[in-house]
Amino acid sequence: MKNKEKVLAKAITLIDYHKAGKLGGTIMPEDCNPNYSVGSRENYLYFTLPMALNYQRNAYKLWESVNASANDSQTAELFLPEKVILMGEEELREKLTKHKVALQKNKQPVIWRQLCQTFHERFDGDVRNFFEDNEYTVSKIRAYMLKHKKAFPYLSGNKIMNYWLYVMTQYTDVQLKDRENISVAPDTNVIQASVKLDLITEEEAGHSKVQQIVAERWAELFQGSEYEPIDIHTPLWLWNRGDFPYSDDFFDH
Repeated sequence: MKNKEKVLAKAITLIDYHKAGKLGGTIMPEDCNPNYSVGSRENYLYFTLPMALNYQRNAYKLWESVNASANDSQTAELFLPEKVILMGEEELREKLTKHKVALQKNKQPVIWRQLCQTFHERFDGDVRNFFEDNEYTVSKIRAYMLKHKKAFPYLSGNKIMNYWLYVMTQYTDVQLKDRENISVAPDTNVIQASVKLDLITEEEAGHSKVQQIVAERWAELFQGSEYEPIDIHTPLWLWNRGDFPYSDDFFDH
């Protein structure tokens, strides 16, 4: 990485801009929720199951659909694993597509059912038990999910897993012991913003392992600082979505 100190300074400035509200983001996609008690089983499930469908789509629209489903008496059962596993294939498809939680009518209901089955059979239908069994430790959570990838379709993917863990720390009362092990969730916005910050090159952005490269670079950059890799995720995401505001202020000199 070239000019590590300069890149770190830019990143910290970006974090400060986000804290000051200069990047927007007063409403994030996950803010669209039923306002369950933060420590409740319902809240943990609400912010877990839809995450596995959070790929190649508009996150704001996804969570609007999820919230509508949770508030609809005909579809609220989607967030109860013990109910989902008893649903027939067509019933589950209809409930997931009613408010467009699922956009892929065949594939995504299978993903949803598998996750519900996993939590029901292994953790008594409660995500809180999953965290407890893994001692609220990111490294153990990640190791378990990677060992049992088929039990956690898409949720066990590197990008989604890290973002899911971050969201859980923001919207539930879970306290993870090693938050520093939650890496940046390298989606398209984060990757493009990382190029803009000179953390990675344009060539690296086109590499097949770009997600791994980005995650490792951010971990390296923040090592020994007061910041953790996941702290930069939302600032990067908003900065890219906003077409890089304030770039002329401090990113070109």
